[in-house]
Amino acid sequence: MTLTLVAPTVTDYETSADLATLLVRTTEGDALSVPAETLRLSCKCAHCTRARFDGRFPERFPGIAITDIGDLGYGLNISFSDGHNRGIYPTTYLLSLADVKG
Repeated sequence: MTLTLVAPTVTDYETSADLATLLVRTTEGDALSVPAETLRLSCKCAHCTRARFDGRFPERFPGIAITDIGDLGYGLNISFSDGHNRGIYPTTYLLSLADVKG
């Protein structure tokens, strides 16, 4: 017998009414949330990675809001109120952020 493990995937997503949180539902029926600030701080795009390397990346993003979400199939492209729109969050990374934010 072969055991196949399947990671949960995102089935639906939306922002909270105040745009401060991403609400995610998974194939396992979980309802998870990730604060916008956590998402913004966790961006791994080249611009943010370089800013971290150069010591220019902020430690906080108080009041940051989610302004747009693009579904890429394998993850989400999230835009923020500070104008940043390069963040791509693959499903497994997104779900790990929901687990960590606790």
